[in-house]
Amino acid sequence: MKKLLYIILLLSVLVSCHSTYEHKTVICIPVYGQSLALGEEAERITDFDSLAAYANGRIVTENLDHNFGYFDNNDFKQFAKKIVNYQKRAFELSLYNMAKQLADATGSDTLICIFPGGQGATAIANLSKGSMPYQKFIENIKTAYEEAKDRGWDFQVPAICWMQGESDIVDYLNTDYDQLLKQIREDMNADIKSITHQDAEIPFICYQANSLTRAEKFNANNYKCRETYVPQTFVNLLIADEHFWASGPTYPYACVNEKIHIDAEGQQSIGALAATSALGILRGKERFKGLIPLNITTNDTIVTIHMDVPCPPLVIDTIKVNKADNYGFSVINRQNLNIAKSIVVGGDSVVIYCSETPKNCRFRYAVNGDHMKSGRLHGPRGNLRDSSNNWCYMFDISI
Repeated sequence: MKKLLYIILLLSVLVSCHSTYEHKTVICIPVYGQSLALGEEAERITDFDSLAAYANGRIVTENLDHNFGYFDNNDFKQFAKKIVNYQKRAFELSLYNMAKQLADATGSDTLICIFPGGQGATAIANLSKGSMPYQKFIENIKTAYEEAKDRGWDFQVPAICWMQGESDIVDYLNTDYDQLLKQIREDMNADIKSITHQDAEIPFICYQANSLTRAEKFNANNYKCRETYVPQTFVNLLIADEHFWASGPTYPYACVNEKIHIDAEGQQSIGALAATSALGILRGKERFKGLIPLNITTNDTIVTIHMDVPCPPLVIDTIKVNKADNYGFSVINRQNLNIAKSIVVGGDSVVIYCSETPKNCRFRYAVNGDHMKSGRLHGPRGNLRDSSNNWCYMFDISI
């Protein structure tokens, strides 16, 4: 009996020691969307062993472990990949670099929880609440929350990184992307807060899809250009909606085979931009909107575009991004003609000189590119950035 009591006591001590953790705060910022969210074709340059050791192991997955790179919407398949250590489809994610930046900027008592969610080649309507990818994403957040609570740790989701839009651009789905994007954010906000019980709203940190030339009917000089609707939605939300923060457009980066997926370095760059917004959210700073147009005025044949410039001054860069006609700016009239002749950049403004009055025209940036090409060399692009490599978002605006 004494031996049995001793064994029971020893086991209880071991269990108690195993379940006692130093207090931590888990900051969970995952990415959700289609193939760019999953890093498709971006050959991985992040070493998982180094990522696991980074900042004393403070970067973790939804299981609060260091088994990075295993993703599948099917739970059994994801489990099987872990068992056999299958990493052939473990691509470079923007989250890896974002997490490093966040770990560097937070204390030793903070863990950065990251993981991807979504599904490739999928329109926003099929990623919304009720879909399998959406449900799996919410379940992953619940898993992370419950694991943190089991260890007695605090847990919060300050933001979600959103990377989706290519399918809605190229497939001419004729959906209300603006409404669907706002709705999915509202749904995620409600569903996640019901899990974490946090008071703070959960904003989206948004990149911008720039795959116009992958659309079969795209013509840069069409006055009615359906392909710009999705990219312009991001600009509109960044201007006016407090629940949307910026990362950046994809056009400044190389795409694999100049198709649709940005490469590993591009993923890392988007991750660094996302980290800027994430830190701003955590620290209660003014909303980061990125480099976007604020208003447009005309006088005779001159157009002046006033920009929101995060880090002045404005810069024309033809090294990082291959030079586009008029550095990416165009003014399209109702006769489908581009009347822009030249541009001048100064202060926080871009001045466009036109061959005739720009009345009733559309004012565009980065709406161009070679058919079926994407990326910084031949895809839809522009050459305008600020002094801290925040590149101007593509836009298409009428006044």
